[in-house]
Amino acid sequence: MKEKAKLLNEEDLKRSNRQSLRFNTLELKAIDSYCRKYKVANKSKFMRETIITAILKKFNDDYPTLFDAQPGLFGKQA
Repeated sequence: MKEKAKLLNEEDLKRSNRQSLRFNTLELKAIDSYCRKYKVANKSKFMRETIITAILKKFNDDYPTLFDAQPGLFGKQA
């Protein structure tokens, strides 16, 4: 029996692309406060996971379903 092929190799998972974010003072204070309160040790990992989670949730919410055309209030299409 053939060994199952890997879908992604290590090079595909290597983080070699850089993005930069800027926060205003209040946003940064909120992030710092959150990290202290919930003992987030790695802010980079936290932000990466938070962003990817939001993206995947949006993709999932936007995925077409069998019943996409649900009638809205008073029979109007939503």
